[in-house]
Amino acid sequence: MKAAVITFPGSNCDRDLAVAFEAAGAQVTRVWHKDAALPAGTDVVGLPGGFSFGDYLRCGAIAARSPIARAVVEFAGRGGFVLGVCNGFQVLIETGLLPGALMRNAGLKFICKPVVLDVATTDSAYTRQYTPGQAITVPVAHHDGNYQADADTLAMLAAEDRVAFRYAANPNGSADDIAGILSANRRVLGMMPHPERAISPVHGGTDGRALFDGLMSALALA
Repeated sequence: MKAAVITFPGSNCDRDLAVAFEAAGAQVTRVWHKDAALPAGTDVVGLPGGFSFGDYLRCGAIAARSPIARAVVEFAGRGGFVLGVCNGFQVLIETGLLPGALMRNAGLKFICKPVVLDVATTDSAYTRQYTPGQAITVPVAHHDGNYQADADTLAMLAAEDRVAFRYAANPNGSADDIAGILSANRRVLGMMPHPERAISPVHGGTDGRALFDGLMSALALA
């Protein structure tokens, strides 16, 4: 399986994401934001955390208008798998691939700590190796992770089983405790917590590993 991990100016989790994909068995290519196309044969794209373009305007807004972002949108439109973590989630929202908005944390402070997530659905390539309702511990590190959407969008996400993860104890004010959501075709996942920082015992936990392993096994069957 081939994964493409995008790097924007200000990305700081791109290497972590590449290592996580490689640990799950993927062949990883690092892609620069000025590139206009993804590598041939790409199976999944990873948009990493960080502070792309210094988080000017809105978090992810400038990155969402980069040349490679247009290629990612086209890739997703063809049914490609895309994982956006933290700033990557913000980029996915700014491109329109996922609905809603990510606002400043309710406490107006940067949050960096392990949090407990409840697995809200296992009906996706990303969550297939978890069990429904399973509690997992994954780190967060964000200032603008407060997920908000209008009532109709929140109802749609719930009705279509598109909430991937919820916070067991909400750290940032996100509506409906949402920590991650899926696209309508369930192939695009955006989440604020960092599963790539929880794949090895040296990280203090391995609860993120199943996300990458599940995705790779799903791609192998596709």
